Amino acid sequence: MRRVTNNSVATAAKKASATLRKHGVKLTLGGEPSYVPADCSAAEWSITAVGPTKLNHAYAFADALIARALPGAVAFFSPGKAYPGEVNPRWALHLLWNRDGSPLLSAQSAAPKSIANLKRELVRALKVRDCWIRARDLAQPKREIWVLPLDHDGTRWRSEKWPLGKSIDLINAEGSAGLRLPLNLLPETALKRALTLEKKGDKLHVFFPPLLQNGFRALLRFFNAADGVRFEGYVPGDDGNLWSKLSITPDPGVLEINLPACGDAHEYACWMQTLEESATAAGLRSYKQRGDETIGTGGGNHVLFGGPSLDENAFFTHPGWVTAILRYWQRHPSLSYLFTGDYVGPSSQAPRPDESARPLYDLEMAYRFLESQPAGVDQRHLISETLRHLHTDGSGNTHRSEISFDKFWNASWEGGCRGLIEFRAVEAMPRASWMSAVAALWQALAAMLFEKNVAQPLVEHGSRLHDFFFLPTLLWSDFEEVLRDLSRDGFALDAEIFREIWDWRFPQMLAYENKSAQLIVRRALEGWPLLCETPLEGGTTSRFVDTSMERLEFLANKKFAQAHRVFVHGRELPLEKITRTQFGAGLRYRRTALYPSLHPGIAPHMPLRLEITSVKQSWRYQLEQDRRMFQPGDQTAPRGAACKKLKPELLTYDLRIE
Repeated sequence: MRRVTNNSVATAAKKASATLRKHGVKLTLGGEPSYVPADCSAAEWSITAVGPTKLNHAYAFADALIARALPGAVAFFSPGKAYPGEVNPRWALHLLWNRDGSPLLSAQSAAPKSIANLKRELVRALKVRDCWIRARDLAQPKREIWVLPLDHDGTRWRSEKWPLGKSIDLINAEGSAGLRLPLNLLPETALKRALTLEKKGDKLHVFFPPLLQNGFRALLRFFNAADGVRFEGYVPGDDGNLWSKLSITPDPGVLEINLPACGDAHEYACWMQTLEESATAAGLRSYKQRGDETIGTGGGNHVLFGGPSLDENAFFTHPGWVTAILRYWQRHPSLSYLFTGDYVGPSSQAPRPDESARPLYDLEMAYRFLESQPAGVDQRHLISETLRHLHTDGSGNTHRSEISFDKFWNASWEGGCRGLIEFRAVEAMPRASWMSAVAALWQALAAMLFEKNVAQPLVEHGSRLHDFFFLPTLLWSDFEEVLRDLSRDGFALDAEIFREIWDWRFPQMLAYENKSAQLIVRRALEGWPLLCETPLEGGTTSRFVDTSMERLEFLANKKFAQAHRVFVHGRELPLEKITRTQFGAGLRYRRTALYPSLHPGIAPHMPLRLEITSVKQSWRYQLEQDRRMFQPGDQTAPRGAACKKLKPELLTYDLRIE
């Protein structure tokens, strides 16, 4: 992969790696960026996980990655996770390649072109009986499908005849032929693993049975990387530490990439650049286009902390490091809200622990207990059991949490014991450099907190969390504190690239200037409430939320505040001093009234009419339903009572309150 650098980001990442290495700590970074095609109109690119074109896009992405960065790798289609509410399990497309750089597939052993030749050559190469049996797909009876009962005992291959006649009928279901074999008809003592050859158009699909790594590699060596062969089936664990794996999986609205563990933020940056280039070649991208506005994919770009192996995972033996990270993130809401998507708050996919109906009392007690434990002793189970019931969403879901421990040491499900801490409040962004900067920031904070490890008390943010920190300017002021902390400890990061992210995240909707008087209106954050469960035919893992509300930030300098007034729908919006030199306010308004939504009796406020007045003049603007910026308007709304807040201490006014 091509090496990339980025000024202070690269320097801070290098410093973080050196700091952790000095203490004998090996911290790995994982990533789960998400991608979509240019045309996102279909349901599979909005709410559903799978759909008619998603697998083809995944194969195009995999082929581009192999061609550009992973020569000798192989793409392997596998059955994926089954989710409640979805009829069929999802799939996963795994890319495997040898760690030592040698090709995983042997170019010398060319696969025969016809299935008849392939069957003969395979039986001879594996030294097994010729036990091929024809299979028939009742939905597509002309498709050629062959099945060879096959297993590997660690030293040799074996096969046996199935007592099912000359042919078998596949189970009437969706999926690969290898997943639809009528194994229930076999005697209890029969061999129930089988290799399947299936011709689909111009592609030959080869389905591998469950095998250990040595048998899997031996069978794979029989084939080559020629066009026309698609590998399917079960991928064994990497017991011999021989290969690396990248996975492409379907998630609601997106294709998600599960990166292999990166040794540091620099390696992560190389991957981000490679993914961006390969995605472009495959017709995919890490953003959506909404009119003339660029937004995130709606999927995640989660960052994961871990270790190169379970034995080298420093989190297991440093519970105080874990709590130092948790405390710092809780103190700084910018780390929760600046890099995530539009959907924030208690009902989002990544609620903070203090948004999930969990009292700070229990969090503080749990963190203090872990901080009382000695370093150097493996306490993975104790750390998990202490934290996983507190880091959840409001329903107790351990996965839907801003900092999730469901992959740390959770023995109750497969894949739960991987020593990973997952940061879910990170969204896919239009630029690889932005995503790399966030990973470098995360690594620098981890290194800083390992050395400082100060148990600062949790902060009772109260109403400020969803008021003060939902306004872009005040959220940025919190992030500047984070950058100052890092700089004081030698991890200086240039604010410029993060300011670019901030500008993209909170787009400017109006910039008014009259001589030296200035007013800027930006989109702010809004927490969309969860609605009751709404059954859908076919099932879905998506949840219904009320997206009808939006929030704006009005930010003015002193000259504007002294000589101008702001009216929205004819109601004055008072501006108060929010920083040393700036005046401002938040404004919530109802943009839509789609069904279902809360407060159906309150009509939308669109078009939103804005009027700015001075002693001698007035300027009128209008925000239409289908626009994302204010345009000059010519209508004046009749004057009414001033805008109101729900509570006096809030900075945000609400147009719904008369």
